Formats: sequence, structure tokens, C-alpha cells
Amino acid sequence: MNIGDAAQRTGVTQRMIRHYEKIGLIPAPLRRDSGYRDYSDADVNRLRFIANARDLGFSIEEIGELLALWSDEHRASAEVKALALAKADELGRKVEALAAMRASLVHLAQTCHGDDRPDCPIIDSMSEDRRAIHVNSVEDD
Repeated sequence: MNIGDAAQRTGVTQRMIRHYEKIGLIPAPLRRDSGYRDYSDADVNRLRFIANARDLGFSIEEIGELLALWSDEHRASAEVKALALAKADELGRKVEALAAMRASLVHLAQTCHGDDRPDCPIIDSMSEDRRAIHVNSVEDD
């Protein structure tokens, strides 16, 4: 199948398919006599795997590790589980950081009058020492 069909079946853009090929996540597909790429069902399955792993937040490097495990029939599922748990821990830390950023923004918005005056504590805080912004928002909670 051509790259357009592969993209449609997997939800991966043609640009990303070419990128994944360039960086080695998918092997270079066979070429037709016309020079067009010819993707197999195995290529489509690999692209779906990559897309699903990306949706779960895995990096390109991590996806490379997962692909190696996927193709290894003698893999230990413990390795896959360890990668999944490490990613879950990383995502948990990101959630906490995002929650802290949200709390800071909500605090700053609550201190702003939001009227026609030019005075704005949100803008003022952006010029402060970053550590002071975090400490002030935590102390006020």
C-alpha cells in the first residue's frame, strides 16, 4: 500500500511516517517500480504500535526500546512492565508540576482586579524572581 493508505490506516501523518523511517523506527519499505514507497501489513502494525506508544507519552527513544521488546519473542514481560511503570511515575511528576503551575496561575488571577487599570499583579509577577513566585503562591494557600 502507498504512504497515504498507511497514514489513513494508522492515523500517523505521512510526514511522521517518513520521519520514523529516517530515524530507524520503521524499516525502509520496499519501493515500487515507480519509486513510491510500498508499505506492508507489518509496517502498518508497527506504525500503529508507535502511534499507540506516543499516545501513552513514550519518547522516541523509549519507543525504540519497546519495539525491540515487541519483536523479541523471548522477552521478559518484567522489562516491559518496568518501562511502563517508569513512564507512569514520570507522568505523575508532570501532573504534580502542572497542578502547581495551575495553582500559581489561579492565585495570580485572584489577585488581579481585571479592570481597566494598567496595574496587573500577573504581569508584575512575571518580572519577579521565579523562586519568589512559587514561594508566595505556596505561602498564600
